[in-house]
Amino acid sequence: MATVTPDTSAPHVTEHAVTVSAPASAVYDLIADVSAWPQVFGPTVHVEVIEEAPETGGEQLLRIWAIANEQVRTWTSRRVLDPEARSITFRQVVPAAPVASMGGAWRLEPVDDGTTRVVLLHDYRAVGDDPAAEELIEQAVDRNSRAELAALKNAAELGEARDELHFTFSDSETIAGAAGDVYAFLDRADLWPERLPHVARLDLTEDEPGIQHMDMDTRSLDGSLHNTTSVRVCFEDRRMIVYKQLRVPVAMSGHTGRWVIESLGDGTVRATSWHTVTLDPEGVRSALGPDATLAEARALVRKALGTNSGTTLRHAKQFAEDTRAGT
Repeated sequence: MATVTPDTSAPHVTEHAVTVSAPASAVYDLIADVSAWPQVFGPTVHVEVIEEAPETGGEQLLRIWAIANEQVRTWTSRRVLDPEARSITFRQVVPAAPVASMGGAWRLEPVDDGTTRVVLLHDYRAVGDDPAAEELIEQAVDRNSRAELAALKNAAELGEARDELHFTFSDSETIAGAAGDVYAFLDRADLWPERLPHVARLDLTEDEPGIQHMDMDTRSLDGSLHNTTSVRVCFEDRRMIVYKQLRVPVAMSGHTGRWVIESLGDGTVRATSWHTVTLDPEGVRSALGPDATLAEARALVRKALGTNSGTTLRHAKQFAEDTRAGT
C-alpha cells in the first residue's frame, strides 16, 4: 500500500485541537482502534478494515460510514499509523461528493503535566472548486472535528473506568427458514409497528438504497413509551444490518448494534442480534437513583435491549418459517 502524506497544496487546510487529561499512549490507542469508533465518535456509524499491512508501518485501507451535515456519507480512506511518533495520517481514496479530495492527520503531543494535546488536521478540495460545496464541506469538517475531539477527550479521561461502562452482548435464534426471508423481515422496519408488539410507531426514510434513518417509539413492559432515533446501514448481499442510535436513553452515552444472519448448512440459519453499549454514569444516577450501581444498570440495560431484540428475532423466525411453509 502507498504511504499517506498531507496535501499542502490543497486550497483549504483546517486545524482543530483539544487538551486531554490522559497519557498520549491511551489517547493514541482510542484513535488507532477503528472497531471502537462508532462507540467513541458521534458522527461515525460504521467502519470496516478492507486491507491491513502492519508489517509496513501499520497501513490500513478503511471503508467508513459517517454522518456529515445530517446525511450518512461513505468513503474509502487509507491511513498510516506511527505509534512511536504518535501520529496517524489519512487520505480518502474514494471520496463522497461534493468532496474531490480529503486528507489529514492526528498528531498527539505529550505535555509535561501528563496531559496530551491532540491536533486534528484536514486538507480538502471540493468538486469543481464550487464555493457552495466548499462551504458545506467546511461546516461538516468543523462540526465533526469538534464533536470527535470532545468525544475523544471524554472517552480517554474515563481511563480504566471505561472498561466498566462498556459492554457487548448478543441473542440468537436458529431458524428453519431462508436467510433472505429473515433479512427481509429485519430490513422492512417500516412494517414493524404491525409486526412487533413492542413497536408503537416507526418512521423510516431511505434516501439511498441501504441507508436508513429510523425514528421509533418502543413500548416497555410497564406501558411507557421510549423514543429513539437510529441510522442503519444494510448489507443485503452479506445478510447483515449495522446501526447506531443517535438518540439514546438517559442511562447510556452510546449504543450500536448489528443483525447478522448466518447459514448453518443444514437448511437452517442463525440470526443474531448484537448490542454494544456505553453507560453514562451521571445518566445512570439520574435514571435509577443516586445509589444505583453500574452493575445494576448493566443488568437493566441488558434485560431491556435483550427483551426487545429477542422479541424481534422470534417474530422474524415465525415469518421466515411460515414463508417457507407457504402459510
